[in-house]
Amino acid sequence: MDIKHLQYFIEVVKFKSFTRAANHLFITQPTISKMIKNLEEDLGVTLFERSRKKLVLTDAGQVIYEQAKSIDQAFRNLQLELDDLLNLKKGVIRLGLPPIIDTGFFPKMIGSFHEKYPNITFHLVEDGSKKIEEEVAGGGLHAGVVVLPAKEDEFECLSYMREDFRVVLHPDHPLAARDEIELSELAFEPFILFNKDFVLHDRILSACNRAGFHPKVVSESSQWEFIEEMAACKLGVALFPESICCHLSNKVRSVRIVNPSMGWHLAVIWRKDHYLPYAAREWLQYAQKQLNQH
Repeated sequence: MDIKHLQYFIEVVKFKSFTRAANHLFITQPTISKMIKNLEEDLGVTLFERSRKKLVLTDAGQVIYEQAKSIDQAFRNLQLELDDLLNLKKGVIRLGLPPIIDTGFFPKMIGSFHEKYPNITFHLVEDGSKKIEEEVAGGGLHAGVVVLPAKEDEFECLSYMREDFRVVLHPDHPLAARDEIELSELAFEPFILFNKDFVLHDRILSACNRAGFHPKVVSESSQWEFIEEMAACKLGVALFPESICCHLSNKVRSVRIVNPSMGWHLAVIWRKDHYLPYAAREWLQYAQKQLNQH
């Protein structure tokens, strides 16, 4: 039994005639009679009382007719849903974004994509690079922005941005008037870090260790605005990417780090060799074009 058997059965009930149903379906009457007979044999019941002049459903036929209509409608809905997806009329894209990247570019790109495909929605998750990578690997997110390197055997990558980091400190700090600061000069400064879900947390600790000291961490946060406020209150110094430093208030100052310089390489990642919804695939292609132009 397949969906055609049920659809032919529905037509016979609708027209109360094998002949009229066959004409409507542009098939022969013997063909539709055989389909109904096969359906009865598959289900092990009689669908019509054939002893009467008019076609009348048996009790079993009535039950099956009601269910057949529901199944046929569900099948038609499935076809419509698939058509919508294939034509990108609808869909949901689950995307992970770290809260410490420049907030200007991605909202603009998502907005322009939404104009093109207004019925595709975005479910955005803000988290650190480590958590985003875990969620993409586990299928919770279709794609996400992370700090490279990522696992090359597990993810496809679309390079997004390379940038350096700067020290963020209070304008009255003795080092604030400098054009550049060596990392080792911060050895005795209290540090305000992003929390352990952020790759930047580990990267700062490693850079400080290579510079010959272990930083004294006085606070951690997941929000760069809060870290900025703590630096403005002279709680400590912080390290931010250049793109975020462009948005800082005059309550703090940012200074370039040298010897060694610090930076990161951001990329959009998604799982290798795994199914991606049509909407997510289209967005990734769109993102690649936008990033190339950017």
